[in-house]
Amino acid sequence: MRLIETVPHDRFTIQLFAWNGKYILKIELDKYEQVYKIGETEVMGTGELKKVLTPDFLHEVLKQFVSMRSLWLESVKDLII
Repeated sequence: MRLIETVPHDRFTIQLFAWNGKYILKIELDKYEQVYKIGETEVMGTGELKKVLTPDFLHEVLKQFVSMRSLWLESVKDLII
């Protein structure tokens, strides 16, 4: 997997990779990450792919991170001392 670009953002770590005929869009926050795999033939390069990173999209990504964290904490609540 080859790192193509790190997209600057004040809250998330956003990276674009190329691998096996796909673009991989990886968004990280704290210890959680979301990965989107997009076929290279589905978009016209990374410039077009970065257009997906709108405020609305990233707001929904944040909501998913909150949901992931809540699910994790609920799942391990009896394990944590």
